[in-house]
Amino acid sequence: MFQTMMKNLSVRTALLAVLVTFACMIVFGAGVGVLALRAADQATGRVEQLSASALLLNDAYKDMTRARSALARAYASAREGSTEVNTGALDAAGKSLKRSAEALQRFATAPVLEGQDDAQRRQVVDAARRHAGTVERALAALRAGDPAAYAAINERDITASGAEYSVGVERFQEQASQLAQQESETSSSRYQWVVKLVVVGIAAALGLIVAVHLGLRAAIVAPLATAAEHLDRVAHGDLSHPAAAAGNNEVGRVLAAVARMQAALTRTVSQVRASSDSVNIGAREIAAGNTDLSSRTEQQSASLEQTAASMEELTSTVSNNTESARQASALAAEAARLATRGGDDVRGVVQTMGDISSSSQRIADIIGVIDGIAFQTNILALNAAVEAARAGEAGRGFAVVAGEVRALAQRSANAAREIKSLIDDSASKVGAGNALVAQAGQTMSETVDAVGRLARIMEDISSASLEQSAGIVQVSQAVTQMETVTQQNAALVEQAAAAAGSLEAQARQLAEAVGAFRLAPAA
Repeated sequence: MFQTMMKNLSVRTALLAVLVTFACMIVFGAGVGVLALRAADQATGRVEQLSASALLLNDAYKDMTRARSALARAYASAREGSTEVNTGALDAAGKSLKRSAEALQRFATAPVLEGQDDAQRRQVVDAARRHAGTVERALAALRAGDPAAYAAINERDITASGAEYSVGVERFQEQASQLAQQESETSSSRYQWVVKLVVVGIAAALGLIVAVHLGLRAAIVAPLATAAEHLDRVAHGDLSHPAAAAGNNEVGRVLAAVARMQAALTRTVSQVRASSDSVNIGAREIAAGNTDLSSRTEQQSASLEQTAASMEELTSTVSNNTESARQASALAAEAARLATRGGDDVRGVVQTMGDISSSSQRIADIIGVIDGIAFQTNILALNAAVEAARAGEAGRGFAVVAGEVRALAQRSANAAREIKSLIDDSASKVGAGNALVAQAGQTMSETVDAVGRLARIMEDISSASLEQSAGIVQVSQAVTQMETVTQQNAALVEQAAAAAGSLEAQARQLAEAVGAFRLAPAA
């Protein structure tokens, strides 16, 4: 049933349907790539905003820790019996408090991301502000020269509010890490989905290629091979195997024209054989009509010239069809190359998405490192506060703890820079993906242009086929005229007695030439 349908489907319609199918597959693949890139870009933006909020909160917490360390140094100098308050440490504490308040304000006014608990963020901000208030009161006590008041505030209020602040920061960091992990998992599942779509598209393309191959072989290759076989037999004088019908498309019409040509040639050869026999029998009686026979011969020569001219036009038309078919083949190859290049572009888009997914995973890991460092920094800061409260000869341990705090702060800064580098790299990969999508769009435009040119060439082939059919009609008319003239010549054979001997020899030669053709028994 499939072969019958392909034989009745026009070649132009079949090729156009194949090209349209491939173009639709390319458009679908490009659309999937664009949607995936947009989703990846949105995920990268959310991760970037989440990282920025976490960095702001971390900066505020670090500055608050620096302020408490400076107050601890000032309190330690006061307990050692110094008559002057360490104003440098107090000034440093005030600047750190100011920077912490600014970072906390930017954190509080940052937009809330989808899935983020805004109530928890407000709790962290409130805890940070309460802690800042207690630290400011402790700073005011030291500025007023009252170390005892500072010690009371530090032991009762700062430690409690600091612990609350630390717990809030830790919970926020955990939530940020969970959101980043969710974005990473979503990107990974989206990538797997796109890969599955690509695999399905490749399988569909391979199936379509196999179907097109089978259809072209059934509708074009096999009928053309049959036509070539019949024409080769005709060229060798074998007219005993009539050509069978092969469908209603262009190739089927060509094979039907070959069958008509073979039938007409069979009738002509049969008639020529019969006429040559008649001429051979009445050769001795064609003397009286030599003059009239000469005139009829001139008419026959004119008909033959007309036949030759028609055959030349037919040959030119066939040559034009051959050239048009060659151009159609070249355009089909160009369309296939453009489709292949569109597939390569889509694979580049998929690879870029994979790189973006890997970068997002790395960002999530680094945020986890920052979370751990912040937690350890909090523990060390609390230890430093306790050590400072026990100052005296044991105050030297505070320097060791402060050194660890600075090392952990440096690691936090390095991790933040690495996050920024990864975010920039993800942005560049997104740009690359956009360029690949634009290139895929250009390739699709070129494919559409190639399809248009192929359609116009196929129209030229159809027009040339019509001209070929008209030329064959002219050949048939000319042969009919030749047959009429030959019959009239047969009627004048009785008057050509003077040329009987010469005509008899020519009749024998004609019979031998026509005898080279093999006809079916019915013919």
